[in-house]
Amino acid sequence: MPDVTSDGVSIHYEVTGQGSPVLLLAGLAGVGASWGPQIGLFAGRHRVIVPDHRGTGASTHTASGMTITQHALDMARVVADAGCGPVHAVGSSTGGAIAQVLAIHHRHWLRSATILSSIARADAFYRRQFDMRRRMLADSGLRASTEANALFLFDPAFMRDHPQQVQGWVDATASVAFEREIAFARIDMIVGHDAFDALPSITTPTLVLVGKRDFCAPAHLSAELAERIPGAEFAVLDGGHFIFLEKPALLHDTVEAFIARHEG
Repeated sequence: MPDVTSDGVSIHYEVTGQGSPVLLLAGLAGVGASWGPQIGLFAGRHRVIVPDHRGTGASTHTASGMTITQHALDMARVVADAGCGPVHAVGSSTGGAIAQVLAIHHRHWLRSATILSSIARADAFYRRQFDMRRRMLADSGLRASTEANALFLFDPAFMRDHPQQVQGWVDATASVAFEREIAFARIDMIVGHDAFDALPSITTPTLVLVGKRDFCAPAHLSAELAERIPGAEFAVLDGGHFIFLEKPALLHDTVEAFIARHEG
């Protein structure tokens, strides 16, 4: 599958399906495959572009350029290389921050933007959470950190009903080689994200979604996002931070209905 060079870094992406283009922007882990069932669901009607962020997956593993602004530029170059823009961008968490900056600085590449489980800027809760996550990585290692992170990322009801799926996610995440410099740079990147003042300049049709039991990026942060973006639609769904894994059909159908209204 293709790669594009962005400021000296190879950005890997995969393309599947046919139809109007959808760009899936992953969260902090950065690996496109983390979208799981959403890739196949969107590929039923769309050409789906699934990149790995710089520093992750099959892209060049480097800590350089770890800013949301650089990631947005990387993704604009992916869309250009794929030759199918403008796209419907769908970003979760860190991917939602990237979608914001795409809509601010690279809007000509977008038909619409869906921002899921994300932030306009970090507040005291968010900073404390990621300070804890960073310290756990440093002091206790990837396995213990991942076990703890699951408590923030999954809806408690989903964890109760699907413990094996949650444990499968923990085991898969903890099995990846821990690259300390990259991991810490990525945490610093999302905590340092602040698009608050620029959000009112967005003209791209935007949908903001959040799970009502999101304990990583709580719903008030998505409400702030939606309030800052002119004309943004906002909905709170029944789920957690990983609602795209917990309730794949609900998330897909909600986004698909929004995309269908902005195909022109």
